[in-house]
Amino acid sequence: MDPFTLPPVAAALAAGYSVVITLVTLLTPIAGTASAAVAIILLTLLIRSVLIPVGASQVRAEWMRRRLAPKLAELQRRHRKNPALLQQKTLDLYRDEKASPFAGILPTLAQLPVISLFYALFIHPEIGGSANRLLGETLFGVPLGQTFVRLLTTGGWGPDLLVYAAIFVLMTAIAWQSRRTALRMAATTSAAPGPAPAPSAQLARALSWMPFLSVVFAAFVPLAAALYLATSTSWTLVERALLRRRYWRE
Repeated sequence: MDPFTLPPVAAALAAGYSVVITLVTLLTPIAGTASAAVAIILLTLLIRSVLIPVGASQVRAEWMRRRLAPKLAELQRRHRKNPALLQQKTLDLYRDEKASPFAGILPTLAQLPVISLFYALFIHPEIGGSANRLLGETLFGVPLGQTFVRLLTTGGWGPDLLVYAAIFVLMTAIAWQSRRTALRMAATTSAAPGPAPAPSAQLARALSWMPFLSVVFAAFVPLAAALYLATSTSWTLVERALLRRRYWRE
């Protein structure tokens, strides 16, 4: 069952849709046929700005893990043959440091309903029993309801590809920079007496490729959703860089 058909969720989705359509109407005299695309970008920036406290909590959690990494590694070295004692010493360390191994997780989960509801505006062909007007709008002549995969399979080779190319180039550059940052952070966090455990290093390398999944998703979702993903990932990259500069203590 589609959760967005549940009455409370459907009502929230319809309310969000009304906000977007109203903004599109207001922007039309200024942005013309690109008003829907501009509205998507502006609303994405607005939502992400409201969620800045969530990003801050995640960055503080990153700093805590980085700060405690050498102490945790030392505990593992000293008590690796006694798992029960290692667990107790680890819990004691977190308590003494007034930290939590789950820091940053709850705020991240709390933002998911907001992001999911907002994202649904750009992928549902119908909202409130009517056709989703957003997906009928265009960006440089490309329908916002069009997907890159469908464009290729229907032989849409032409200027339309330039719109997708610009989005994919931007998202790929962001994903690459995000991967470099993740690898650098993993290397710093695992810095401790002795080499980092091989499984942890391998996991960090594997997870560092996750930002590229957004590029793959962008090829299969409507252009409206691809615009959202490009804007959101761009915001995340810049936001994290600024917050780390603010909260991290070298």
